[in-house]
Amino acid sequence: MRIGEVADKAGVSVRALRYYEEQDLLPADRSPGGQRHYPDTAVGRVRLIQQLYAAGLPSRVVRDVLPCVDSGEAHPALLDQLESERARIDQRITDLLDVRDRLDDVIAITRDPDADCSPMQ
Repeated sequence: MRIGEVADKAGVSVRALRYYEEQDLLPADRSPGGQRHYPDTAVGRVRLIQQLYAAGLPSRVVRDVLPCVDSGEAHPALLDQLESERARIDQRITDLLDVRDRLDDVIAITRDPDADCSPMQ
């Protein structure tokens, strides 16, 4: 697949794909004319990279994780790091749920200011 096709299918910019290649996250073959050609698996890989970034993982960790996704194997130090990242994400989810609950309270109060919104005993 050519770079524009991967970008369109994955919903990212061509510039993002070039960055992923520079960071050794997304391999590409080159044609004799220098055009990038990606394997059919590139779209799924780009989506995974996007998810990992959205979860707050830095490029260095993403670069370490991707070979594990391919091979199904990881060294113990990386597993420890991934468990730490997972715990951080769990805490972030908990924090976000708390904020959502607070927003629900604000929405309820502003929609019906005469309602008794005091906490139930």
